[in-house]
Amino acid sequence: MVKGRCGGCWRVMTRQQPPHIALPTANPKEPYKPKHMSIITLMTDFGIKDGNVGVMKGVIWSIAPDAQIADLSHTISPQNVHEAALILARSAPYFPAGSIHLVVVDPGVGTDRRHIAARLGMQYFVGPDNGVISGLLEYAEAEDWTVEIVHTDKRQYWLPKVSHVFHGRDVFAPIAAHLARGVPLYALGTPIHDPVRLPLPQLQPTPSGWQGEVIHIDHFGNISTSIRVENLGYPDPVNVRLGDVNIRGMVRTFGERPPGELVALYGSTGNLIISVVNGDAARRLNASVGDQVTVILGEE
Repeated sequence: MVKGRCGGCWRVMTRQQPPHIALPTANPKEPYKPKHMSIITLMTDFGIKDGNVGVMKGVIWSIAPDAQIADLSHTISPQNVHEAALILARSAPYFPAGSIHLVVVDPGVGTDRRHIAARLGMQYFVGPDNGVISGLLEYAEAEDWTVEIVHTDKRQYWLPKVSHVFHGRDVFAPIAAHLARGVPLYALGTPIHDPVRLPLPQLQPTPSGWQGEVIHIDHFGNISTSIRVENLGYPDPVNVRLGDVNIRGMVRTFGERPPGELVALYGSTGNLIISVVNGDAARRLNASVGDQVTVILGEE
């Protein structure tokens, strides 16, 4: 088991070896001074109906016209900071060193919650200080990578007029753009050492296996759990339980079973998932994030 805070529960959920395409060309423990940081990813819970995402892009391009913008997701569940933190931790390692990840899932917008920018290893972050960086931060600390976080309180890097309800446009987008143009992180605000951290998902060994929980439900209704391949391996026999449903054995691919069958396997991030072949497991099982999942090794 990978150890860390709270028994390493968050790292068990999020940590995986960064893919070869994402390994930094510079040492993530050393000062990093790129010539330019032109890639900015956007993740929000805005949807795409109301033009808010487009407006943020307009602000970025007005300040940093050469920036390349990648839409990571705009369908995060409304106000779901935990979901955003998970998606950010899973996605950021696939981007080149120096990429800036702008996340606006911000139920505390307009309150006294801080707005921050951070360097976490070779990746950069801009957004609210509400725990959304927890996964990336935990990984960076565990690997002894450089971690620098500032409260972005230098108003010259915001838009002149700031709405109480749209800091994505007026604060975060311009900060990300200035960072992309080469403004040093330290110039954006006051250093801090106490960022908000989210409560960690639970994962516990049991006499017969593992007890974890549902951490994410994807677009297809696949149910992702906090139990990872590092914990479980490829045991045979094994039983996976969610509620009153028991799945005997695991498969490696969806194609090993006929359409409609309930299966357990590892997802692309190494987390144990429960799926229905060509179907929606979350709907069939009425599953929700936080539901208990139990793995029993051997015959019952």
